[in-house]
Amino acid sequence: MAALEEGFTLTAVPLGSGPDGPLGVEQSDKTDQFLVTDSGRTVILYKVSDQKPLGSWSVKQGQIITCPAVCNFQTGEYIVVHDNKVLRIWNNEDVNLDKVFKATLSAEVYRIHSIQGTEPLVLFKEGAIRGLEALLAEPQQKIETVISDEEVIKWTKFFMVFRHPVLIFITEKHGNYFAYVQKFNSRILSKYTLLLGQEEKSVTQSFSTSVHRKFISLMSLSSDGCVYETLIPIHPSDPEKNQRVVRSLLLKSVVSGNARSGVALTILDQDHVAVLGPPLSASKECLSIWNTKFQTLQTSKELPQGTSGQLWYHGENLFMLHGKFLTVIPYKCEVSSLAGALGKLKHSQDPDIHAMTHFVNWETSQGYELGSQNSEQSKRILRRRKIEVSVQPEVPPSTQLLAAVQKDSEKHIEVELRKFLAVQRTPDFHTIIGDVVIGLLGRYKAEPSFYPRNCLMQLIQTRVLSYSLCPGLMEFALEKTDVQILQLCLQQFPDIPESVTCACLKIFLSIGDDSLQETDINMESVSDYTATIQDGEIEEQTEILQNGFNPEEDNCENCAQELIEKPQAATEESTSCPVTGKRAALLNAILHSAYSETFLLPHLKDIPAQHITIMDWICLLLDANFTVVVMIPEAKRLLLSLYKFVKSQISICSELNKIEVSFRELQKLNQEKTNRELYSIEVLELF
Repeated sequence: MAALEEGFTLTAVPLGSGPDGPLGVEQSDKTDQFLVTDSGRTVILYKVSDQKPLGSWSVKQGQIITCPAVCNFQTGEYIVVHDNKVLRIWNNEDVNLDKVFKATLSAEVYRIHSIQGTEPLVLFKEGAIRGLEALLAEPQQKIETVISDEEVIKWTKFFMVFRHPVLIFITEKHGNYFAYVQKFNSRILSKYTLLLGQEEKSVTQSFSTSVHRKFISLMSLSSDGCVYETLIPIHPSDPEKNQRVVRSLLLKSVVSGNARSGVALTILDQDHVAVLGPPLSASKECLSIWNTKFQTLQTSKELPQGTSGQLWYHGENLFMLHGKFLTVIPYKCEVSSLAGALGKLKHSQDPDIHAMTHFVNWETSQGYELGSQNSEQSKRILRRRKIEVSVQPEVPPSTQLLAAVQKDSEKHIEVELRKFLAVQRTPDFHTIIGDVVIGLLGRYKAEPSFYPRNCLMQLIQTRVLSYSLCPGLMEFALEKTDVQILQLCLQQFPDIPESVTCACLKIFLSIGDDSLQETDINMESVSDYTATIQDGEIEEQTEILQNGFNPEEDNCENCAQELIEKPQAATEESTSCPVTGKRAALLNAILHSAYSETFLLPHLKDIPAQHITIMDWICLLLDANFTVVVMIPEAKRLLLSLYKFVKSQISICSELNKIEVSFRELQKLNQEKTNRELYSIEVLELF
């Protein structure tokens, strides 16, 4: 169960003048005090329990604060950055920020992070990270560029993992998202590409993170109104390599997919998230709490005055902008249970029933009990349970995954798969992945309604599979006409039989354009094609000699008579592509796959005649279908062009043979003249 209590207004006057609300709400060194930074010039220290300000500081006119103020928990001082590069440090006794400590930095700051137990960190807009002390020792030090051009930081978080500080920041470039994880005990910055799962590409509007034992859970709220989860390993197998992680659907339609602003997400505990935004396209904005374990809405509160799409979480308080005022809404989340998630948890009990509740911290082996008369007996029971748990070996994630494949739902299998992919890879990783694929396909054959497409997509993208390791995978995709899986297999499998390659080719050529339009296809191989379509018609070039061949100099008047009569139509046909962009991307996957001419040739004979003139294996296709090609009208232009080209190449080869003879004679003359001085001039005549 979860509940939102009655909220109250923290600010007595409208906060800031910017359109996006406050820059941030950060914890002070006192539990009940928070630093609120508006989007203009002011930082205010509030005591929430008293609902009143304790202090206020402003930069002078003409300056603007560019990142939220934070507290240095090691010194009790406050830190803020204005005008992107000017850092200020002050304490409660200071009144005027213009007179406090100032340091001008050499690069623009994106955010300052500060948490208990470590020194503050400064994240620059180009991705570099510095500790505060090292930065203050040399403010004008050179700051390196970490992220690529046009890559922009969208979100960042600082937290502790096993008593070591970790900073994660998310970047975006051309609609693609990347996660950078900096662990300061190893000083290694790891980069991850955030891949889409089964869903369509969408804009991510809000992020939040939590830490589990072996991975970081990155949740995101996207423009389609759904919450997705990505598991990032805390200990990656290759920290210095750009790795790929796939996100999966966690909660569906928590806010309206039409909401372009006013939405936010924050993780409250292991099983609950708070979501800010309109649940329906026509409804007002709401603050709601969802149970991610049972995927149920626990509670919600309507915000009739609207919000700025910002949500902060500290302790048991949620901070947000309601209308033009900063509002605090306390909340409570109980331990997740099915009865509580369904709203059927009974809070009252029969007085005749003697209740006993145990709270056990297994890590410290300390147990506490309420309502028990036999304390010693309960302690012995707890100790015995502790011993029983400790002697049982931990089940490896691979074993859990393989067991889940046999009997669990697709959603549960997907969760176990993400856990397995998040841990460090072992030498038998590729074998386990192959076994999982075989297990999924075997269950599909036994249960036709079981269709684990999303799991298979994640497994293929591990880049360790091959056709021989899971031969049934491509047959499965061919049966389902799943061109997206087939494209991935063709791009990554090095040992696909030619018969399977041709089967893929037939599907790519025969599938309708309407079906392709609804399918998510990797378009990287046809980026030039897309640019050409957008730029318009290709400018026609004439009088260009290509490999010594000029089509207009050819003498084949009779053969090309029909083409001369319709020059405009010929030009248009020669400069247009006969397939759509998505079909071209699929065909490129075929053309880039490995093949053997001997084994491929027999299978090419089965391709329909109308599809023969758009392929790149021209010699093999002509050999396999020569009789058919000669007869069909669609191939006439192709044959004429080939005839002209081959004729010109023959002429070029003939001329080159003549030159070769002359050079051979020159070589003989040079070999006869062995007595040469250090410098000489020779004249050779060719007849």
